[in-house]
Amino acid sequence: QVQLVESGGGLVQAGGSLRLSCAASGRTFSTYAMGWFRQAPGNQREFVGAIGWSGRTTYYADSVKGRFTISRDNAKNTVYLQMNSLKPEDTAVYYCAADDTIVIPTSTRSYDYWGQGTQVTVSS
Repeated sequence: QVQLVESGGGLVQAGGSLRLSCAASGRTFSTYAMGWFRQAPGNQREFVGAIGWSGRTTYYADSVKGRFTISRDNAKNTVYLQMNSLKPEDTAVYYCAADDTIVIPTSTRSYDYWGQGTQVTVSS
């Protein structure tokens, strides 16, 4: 079992920045691929980005590419989502997820463990 707890969400003006954190506990964090997803009211949960176990490989949704950066610190069992140049359409609940795999998944169906989510609200 892996437990995930997100933090760092909040209210920010358009153009601002936030850094989300996802702290993991339980089994060996360093072997897991980690993903970030988001869900706005009335929408399906969508892929934001993901990072491989080593941190060398990352993937991003086109909508956030160049603005968001995922990183991880395996010594701290934590993955981060740095969000810059935020837009009102980035408003959503953000979730981190973990999957014990070498191939980095981008689908919600592939991830075994999920956090409870943290709200990000971007005002115009």
